[in-house]
Amino acid sequence: MEESYKTQLKHITTFVFDVDGVLTDGLVLVTSDGELLRKMNVQDGYSIKTAIQKGYHICIITGGTNEGVSKRLQGLGVKDVFLGAHDKKKIFSEYLKRHSLSPEQVLYMGDDIPDIPAMQMAGLPCAPLNAVP
Repeated sequence: MEESYKTQLKHITTFVFDVDGVLTDGLVLVTSDGELLRKMNVQDGYSIKTAIQKGYHICIITGGTNEGVSKRLQGLGVKDVFLGAHDKKKIFSEYLKRHSLSPEQVLYMGDDIPDIPAMQMAGLPCAPLNAVP
């Protein structure tokens, strides 16, 4: 019998998140000079900061390259931020090795096709309601 997600949560020490569509609403605003802006929720920021204070590890793996996103996350205390990630599975695998983690210890939240290979490796893959099927 498969474990329920509530049972699986007991093993989680690490949270890995994509950014666009997971930590943002998925919209990208484009300024007249071509700068790309994202809107992040302050409640997500509070949750990330609280998780770090409680000893959880937070990792961001995103295909985006916006330095503003990186600065925001580092300001919250996130040490592992991977921008421009085109092979998320490879980065995730290297992250597991570097931190001596087993996949069962990781919740991975992604919302789009590039996230799927890495999510399939995680102990607890999950997605926002509006993620691609």
